Formats: sequence, C-alpha cells, structure tokens
Amino acid sequence: MGMDYEALFAATPSPYLVLGRDLLIVEVNQAYLEATGRSRQDLLGQHIFDAFPDNPNEPEADGVRNLSASLNRVLASRQPDTMALQRYDIAVMGHPGHFEERWWSPINTPIVGQDGRVAWIIHRVEDVTAFVRARAITKRPGDDLTERDALEAELYGRARELQRLNEELRNAHTRERQVAVTLQEAMLQSPDLARHQDVAVRYLPAAGSLNVCGDWYDVVDLADGRFAVAVGDVVGHGLEAAAVMGMLRSALSAAIRALERPAQALEVLGLYARSLEGALNTTVVKAMVDTRSHLIIYSNAGHPPPVLVHPDGACMLLDEAVDPPLGARPQHVPRPQAGQPYSPGDTLVLYTDGLIERRDEDIDAGLARLTEALGHHRFLSPERLADALLADLGLVRGAHDDIALVVVRL
Repeated sequence: MGMDYEALFAATPSPYLVLGRDLLIVEVNQAYLEATGRSRQDLLGQHIFDAFPDNPNEPEADGVRNLSASLNRVLASRQPDTMALQRYDIAVMGHPGHFEERWWSPINTPIVGQDGRVAWIIHRVEDVTAFVRARAITKRPGDDLTERDALEAELYGRARELQRLNEELRNAHTRERQVAVTLQEAMLQSPDLARHQDVAVRYLPAAGSLNVCGDWYDVVDLADGRFAVAVGDVVGHGLEAAAVMGMLRSALSAAIRALERPAQALEVLGLYARSLEGALNTTVVKAMVDTRSHLIIYSNAGHPPPVLVHPDGACMLLDEAVDPPLGARPQHVPRPQAGQPYSPGDTLVLYTDGLIERRDEDIDAGLARLTEALGHHRFLSPERLADALLADLGLVRGAHDDIALVVVRL
C-alpha cells in the first residue's frame, strides 16, 4: 500500500510552508494556517513577504530581513538553515494596520531538483510566542525563579545572543570574501587577453572556498605576432596559495617576455620558486604559439599535458617535454622543450588537474573523458567549448579542486 504523502503533509502537526525559488508560496499545511490565522486562498501564490510584511509600527522590526537572509543562504548553499528565536509580528486579519506580536523558531530546508538547483524550500516554524510572553512577565519582589524558569530564561537569552553572533560572523565572512575576490581578480588580470577573440578562459575555485585559489592562467603577446599561454597550479587553496600564485604568475609573465623560449622561462621560474615559501612543487605548463610558422613550442613542469584538437576530432596530448614540478630536483637542471606543428582551425586546450582528476580514479580515465568531450564539441567557438567541457565533466558548479582552463582556437 503506497503512502499518501499529500495527506501526511496536510495532517502534520508542525506548521509547514512550501516556497518556490521565487519565494512564492506554493503549498501550506493546516497547522500553518491555524498558527497564522490564514486560509489557503490568503497565501497560495503570494510572495512570502507580501503575505507577511514587517510590522510598520515596530521601528526595530527585522523579521523580513532575517528570514530573507536565511532563505537566500538556502538557495545559495543548498543546505538547511536553522534560525534563532525570531520576533516576526503578523497582521491581524480583518483589522487593517493592526499587528500581533509573534515569536517563532524557524527552520528552512531545501528540496533540490534534478538540475542540482533548489526547486523548493520547506519553511517550518514553531510558534513560541506563549513561552516568550511568559518570560516577559515581571515577578513580584521576593519571588524566586524556579529552576525551570531560570533554565528557560538562560536558553532564551543564549539563543538571542547566538543569533547576534551568527550575524556578525556572516558579515565578517562577506567582507573577507569581497577582499579575497578583489585580490584574485587583480592577480589574474591579463591585458593582452582582450586582443584575442579566439581565446576563452575559465576559473573555478574549489567548492566551499573563499573564491580564491592557487591555480592561474595567463596570455602574453610577444613580438612578430607570437603569443604565449600558460596555466599553473600552486599546492594548496585559499589566500596563502593565491598569494604565492600571484608572485609566480607575475614572474613567469616577465620571464617569457624577456626570454621568449618556454623552457628558459620555466628555468627562471624554478630558481625564483626556491626562494619563495609555499612555491615548491608548483606545476606549470607554458606554450608559445608562432602564428607565422604554425608551430607550438612548449615546456611542462609536472603539469597535465595540453591537448591539441584537430577539426576531425582527433586529439593529441602534448607530452614530449615533461619535467618535474618547480623545485622538485635538488640541483638546477635545464628544462626540456618540444615543438608541435598545427593547422589553422586546430584548438589548443590547457587546464589544471581539477578538470580531469577524480578521487579513486586513474588520471588516464580523466584524460580519456576530456579528449572524448573535446572531440564531440570541437566545432564550437572557444567560449561555448569551454562551457560545454565544464558541463560534460560535471563541473559547472565547481569541484573538490580548483580549475583553470584556457581554450585557444588556432
């Protein structure tokens, strides 16, 4: 016998409201109607804050602001959000302009759809108005608080303090994230990239990070129509890795302009990395594209190999000039360099390991998955190809590791 979930929802004694992504009320149970003194016709199809606005007679009313922040956190994180005890007065039906003081204990829980986005939010509340009002009653002088009275008052006080501290933490996190994003954007600036309409770049920090990471990309114009592209990966995540990334990226950008040969540029970068804490074992691949001779010259310091995609779908791994990561050898050794001819219409793809590596999986499986996707989408423009790759590899919303991606239509 199948369970009638609709009847179960309607009969649940706790008040429940179901919201769409647009925060319109799509369903409500009987307990919620009784707790708010509303009918289904009053609520269904209404925006929650149209149905329940702030009390205009209460200057410090913050119910809408607090609930809105919680609902937006649920939409962004796809995780439940439990709110502290919350005063949220509601209008008295049939008495325009009159609001009744009400206190609630809310929990907002997401329901995720097949596309990975939040489809609905279940808004569950418990009406604790009677409890709060009971605590507000002034006792006569000489009356002693019972142990239960003292415990309930302590719990209420701590709940309100926790709400205040959580709000301060969220504000601090928002400020820190804004600083981190501004720093990352400054370090990833590539003025020459604007002159290359056939180059697309993507940057995805690890899921749950501050939106900063140690991966990077760069595009540098050289003399005689040549240009260089690079991707790199500093060990670690967060602000420390991003700071090291910024210094290495700048050093490599300067080295390739002065030396032009990718192998020599990586040699200089390797020497610099030895003097920079946190820079050892960084992986980098640098490629110079000579548009006159149709030749790609590249050198690789421990990085996943670039892929050259031909118009017929065939993919070639550029893996003939691979050397250990920066600082991996105790002594300085000249780095190898290789050349690969290309034809107009080919596509060069550079990336960091977050694009292909998966836990408990051989890297060859990730490379095979990448080349298959590249062959399938080879006719797309660089911008659309970059997006299609991330979609096919299940990385649109990020991954456990950082990702940098450069797609060059030659």
